[in-house]
Amino acid sequence: MLTVRNPGEVKLPGGRSVEFANLDLAATAPCLDVVADTVAELLPWYGSVHRGAGALSERSTREYELARESAADFLGCGVDDSVVFTRNTTDALNLLAHVLPPDTTVVTFDAEHHANLLPWRSPVRIPAPRDPAAAVAALDRELAGRRNVLVAVTAASNVTGEVWPIAELAEVAHRHGARISVDAAQLAPHAPVDMTELGADYVVMSGHKLYAPFGAGVLAGRADWLDAAPPYLSGGGATRSVSESFDVAWHTGPARHEAGTPNLLGAVALAAACRALTGADRGGEHALVARFRAAVAELPHVEELRLFGPDAERVGIVSFAVLGADPDALGTVLGREHAIGVRVGLFCAHPLTRRLLAEATARLDPDAPPPPAALRASFGIGTRVEHVDRLISYLRDPSGYPRAT
Repeated sequence: MLTVRNPGEVKLPGGRSVEFANLDLAATAPCLDVVADTVAELLPWYGSVHRGAGALSERSTREYELARESAADFLGCGVDDSVVFTRNTTDALNLLAHVLPPDTTVVTFDAEHHANLLPWRSPVRIPAPRDPAAAVAALDRELAGRRNVLVAVTAASNVTGEVWPIAELAEVAHRHGARISVDAAQLAPHAPVDMTELGADYVVMSGHKLYAPFGAGVLAGRADWLDAAPPYLSGGGATRSVSESFDVAWHTGPARHEAGTPNLLGAVALAAACRALTGADRGGEHALVARFRAAVAELPHVEELRLFGPDAERVGIVSFAVLGADPDALGTVLGREHAIGVRVGLFCAHPLTRRLLAEATARLDPDAPPPPAALRASFGIGTRVEHVDRLISYLRDPSGYPRAT
């Protein structure tokens, strides 16, 4: 059974202590115990990677490259795929945008996280569909007649938790001669991600979503664009040689885009999480999601945000609108007075969240203005029924809500 580091009990204003209910895993997940132990074991051996001689450097280099292999295994990479360590998903997608051939058109959906909306040069954005089949059909229409295309799409929405039909989208992309990049930041912590089975050309993910909050992420996929492009960062480690006249020969492979001293502990932590999650039972969150959604559906002043239908497959994320409440103040009350951590905002997906907020509010009261922000509860390893029920209990009594002005 996987366990996570948590703060234990926190003191409430009245002096009572209660276990902190962390329902904000979609932003940053807690650290798995096995990850923390792995990092602690390596610390005495921490040294330079691919630089220097001696026991520390040799151990550190070996652990770094073993971490790359673990990430590749976790993502189902092919033998010719490259695995580049980055800072996070946003960094990985910016790296992919950097290596795109100049004549490449990026096609995406306007339901994406900002990390998958903003890095691309003049992307084609398809309006967010209302169901998975519509997404496949819309992509098929958009790709007709296009050449040199990269499709960039999320695997699971960070706003709604809904899972996108990646295998079907990949089949459409490849039928039109396009490549597909998959943002797996929210899917990888909850379900297996296999590039080969999905048909993905590139996959990106973040360690801090994967119970390994040590500042590492991954871009994995086809090596040709990565090897042909200039280095993402120029500096030591990316260079094979520099002449006296400063002519530079760059490495190929992952080193080309990993200049500077790498984040050894981040890579090792991420790899430890990959190994721990492989084959682990992550199904417990489904009952928690169903429990929370069923409770929300009964509340006349709370409405779930959703893009697809209510029965769509989803991971442990539920965002919701609260009619008449000040969302920022409500989030503060939940944290300070009830020891419940949730996310309040537009979740770095402003166009989608504003649209869904307006739709959710209209379902509650067609005459009410939508709130400026939504609340999001997210579940995973370490989430308990009591944590979910504590939030449900608070939401059931609107008399205690801080009111919108």
